[in-house]
Order: sequence, then C-alpha cells, then structure tokens
Amino acid sequence: MSWFERFDRHPRLYVALLLGAYLFINNSINATSVWMEHSRNGAPQIALWEPFAWEYTSALAFFLIAPLLFAWFARVPPRLSTPGRQLLLHFLATLVFALLHVGLMVGFREVIYYFTGGNYQFAPWLREFFYEYRKDAWGYLFWFLMYQLYHFVYSRLKGEARPVDEQEDSHSQAPEHFLVRKLDREFLVKVADIDYLESSGNYVNLHSQGRIYPLRATLGELSERLQQKGFSRIHRSYAVNHNAVESISYQNSGDGEIQLKSGHKLNLSRRYKDGFKAALS
Repeated sequence: MSWFERFDRHPRLYVALLLGAYLFINNSINATSVWMEHSRNGAPQIALWEPFAWEYTSALAFFLIAPLLFAWFARVPPRLSTPGRQLLLHFLATLVFALLHVGLMVGFREVIYYFTGGNYQFAPWLREFFYEYRKDAWGYLFWFLMYQLYHFVYSRLKGEARPVDEQEDSHSQAPEHFLVRKLDREFLVKVADIDYLESSGNYVNLHSQGRIYPLRATLGELSERLQQKGFSRIHRSYAVNHNAVESISYQNSGDGEIQLKSGHKLNLSRRYKDGFKAALS
C-alpha cells in the first residue's frame, strides 16, 4: 500500500495531525522569539512560561476553529463570475473568524493567569482586537490559499472524475463512463462498476471497486441522472447501485440498513425507503 493510499483512508485524521504539528512548531518558534526579544536588554519583564502560554492558546484556539473554517471554504469555492460577492463574504468571514479566535484565545489566557495568580490584561478591547484582526485576516487568507492548494493537489493524486463527453453533462443523459484524470494519466470508470454515491461538500464521491473518485456535482442531480442506470437515492448523503446490494434490513423506527456485496453498509432513510423499494420491483 502506497503512502497516498494510507493517507486516503483517513485524510481528516492525517490533516489534523499535520495541522497540529505545524501549529506546535510554528508557535514554539514564535514563543522563543518573543522570549529572546524580551531578554535582549537584560532581565526580562515576563516569565518564561508566558510567551508559550500566549502562543499555544492562540494555536489551540485556531485548531478548534479550523473545522468550521475549512467547512466554510468548502461552501464558498473561488468563482470568477461573482468577485464582488466573494470579497464581501470573505471580508465578513474574517471578522467572524477573528472574533472566535480572539474570544477563545483570551478566554484560555484568562484561565491560565487565574490559576497562576496573575491577571491577563486585554484592554482596551477595540485597539487590541484590531491588532489581532490584522494577523487573523492575513492568516485567513493564508489558510484559504492552502486549502485550495491542498484540494488541487489531492484531486490530482486521487483522480477527479468528469463525464467522458462534455455533452453528456446534461440532465437528459446518463453516462456510461466517467473519465478520471490522475496526474498525467486518464482512465475510465464504468458507471456499472460504481457501488454507491456519497455526498461530500461540493463533490459527490464515486465509490468503485474500493476506490473513491470525486466528481463536482450534487448528489440530487447525479442520482437523478443515474436512475436509468439502476441507482436510487437512499439517504440525504447516499445513493446506491441496485446491482451492488446484497441485503436490506429494517428497524422499528422505519429506517434501515443496506449491506453491499463489497462489505460496506449504508443507512437507508425512511424518507427514501418507499421510493427505493419501488425502484427495485
């Protein structure tokens, strides 16, 4: 198994570990820099632990906010058609991000100083918030660009699917294949070999023969297009290929569970149960 296949099994876990390692190293360097600056002209006016408390609370606050930040980036991908609206949304988002980051950071510091017998001063609020906002706005831009770069590289390594013929990209036709571009190679994925579809932000993941191929689409649109190929919506997050189903079990609540021939299990929502059963008959 290659390193990418290992990464692809638990991408969120590895991203969290990499992010945590980056924040720890980066903020440790910042903390030692602050201590060295305060020590340059003799005895420092702060304790050794203080710059580390400042930097690590900032890192922890960002780490807790990061899932919300990245989810927001997924909802507002870059679009050249509406630059003004995009800039406004991101400007407002920087304010929300800074408020959350500063609020958590200051809260953590207040607790630390309380238990060490000190008093953390964050005043005057307006001036201090503006000081922190400048850094947070720049950090927001940095992580937005890093998020886009990550998905660009990830999609090239993983392989992003699209209809073989661009003319197939219409609601009136169901494609026989999807074309997957992976680095400098292209290959076909048969629709019949796709076990199920999974909603993932602005993408739908095509699960085929143990591999996952992201396709930029919505689950509702794609499952509707593939109905004539034997696919049915079974959940707000899933649609399944009828030929991939091994068994179906039901619960007292009305929901169910679908066992696939591949060994995967998918939730069957009672909202889609009757339509799924009708499609199978």
